[in-house]
Amino acid sequence: MVQISRSNANILRKPFLDIVCLPATEIDDKVDLDFSDVFGPLPSQETEDDEDDVKDDDCVSNLKAIGIEDFEVLKMVGQGAFGKVYQVRKIGSSEIFAMKVMRKDKIVEKNQAEYIIAEREILTKVDHPFIVQLRYSFQTKYRLYLVLDYVNGGQLFFQLHRQGLFREDLARIFAAEIVSAVSHLHANGIMHRDLKPENILLDAEGHAMLTDFGLAKRFEGETTRSNSMCGTLEYMAPEILLARGHDKAADWWSVGVLLYEMLTGRPPFIGGNRQKMQQKIIKDKIKLPAYLSTEAHSLLKGLLHKEASKRLGSGSGGSEAIRSHKWFKCINWNKLEAREIRPSFLPEVGGMQCTANFADCWTKKPVIDSPAGSPNCAENPFLGFTYVRPPALFLQFS
Repeated sequence: MVQISRSNANILRKPFLDIVCLPATEIDDKVDLDFSDVFGPLPSQETEDDEDDVKDDDCVSNLKAIGIEDFEVLKMVGQGAFGKVYQVRKIGSSEIFAMKVMRKDKIVEKNQAEYIIAEREILTKVDHPFIVQLRYSFQTKYRLYLVLDYVNGGQLFFQLHRQGLFREDLARIFAAEIVSAVSHLHANGIMHRDLKPENILLDAEGHAMLTDFGLAKRFEGETTRSNSMCGTLEYMAPEILLARGHDKAADWWSVGVLLYEMLTGRPPFIGGNRQKMQQKIIKDKIKLPAYLSTEAHSLLKGLLHKEASKRLGSGSGGSEAIRSHKWFKCINWNKLEAREIRPSFLPEVGGMQCTANFADCWTKKPVIDSPAGSPNCAENPFLGFTYVRPPALFLQFS
């Protein structure tokens, strides 16, 4: 676990992965791109066998399949457990996307193929104004690719680090957009399970956009519970740490931690080593600053209730109990979800290709040529990975 330093926004809090599937080892974040995967195969690398290894059995209707040769890599803008995220341009157009590139050998080695496939599957099912959309997915012999909307206002964490904390009126809009996105996930039977400022991006208009579904999980019915330990420690609900099983109420705890951090500049339970932090999350009472409104106090107490069954949003009414809370009284949810309510804070964005809101430690890195090994498995576990998002309905008939 890497603890965050407010003096260094380049250090990210790493999530725990599911203890059911993972050995107790640290994940290697230092994954470089293979030259041939980014820029296309070198002449000496082109073989008849390579194409056979990446054919999918899925159908993309009559939409044109897409591959790495359709994109120009511009800059690196992020890094994760199994690869990196690049800003890319679709060749023959001015469209800019974010391309998440993951090494198959590392995924298979860590027994995470199921999670990656689930992430891709979930991204094809969600369509919401405050959730980053998947546009394409495909694979080569050595790597998997997710091509998503490029959101260039930076991470909420990046902007929070710059600002220190947000005023209640600004935090209210961000929180409402996050609540709307999480409500949509839950309505579609999806728990996010890793809500944190690093996984919320701001677009050029200042709207919050939820991303990174690497730990997301589908659930069926209100009684479904997961027994895995996953998420990022500062944002993990007590029931996860106590291994009692968790449901979608764990997401609302994380939303409460996010809101607390936006309003105060830090999560509510921090300090000491991992064990001490766990005990604080499980046992300590939340300390609410006097400068916050009584309505904010009430909402935070409701979201950060230690007992999941009594947590705001966990009842039969679900997210409606949160949306109707008096702290959100001034929010018109229909206008919010039509993106008609604009936050007072706008990131400084100098055009669609702007990378100023991403850390220099990423954007100044060159695209590195390094080898990637073949995944150690008899069959390709990623068959059916290819996806092309259909155009909007009104465009299909124009």
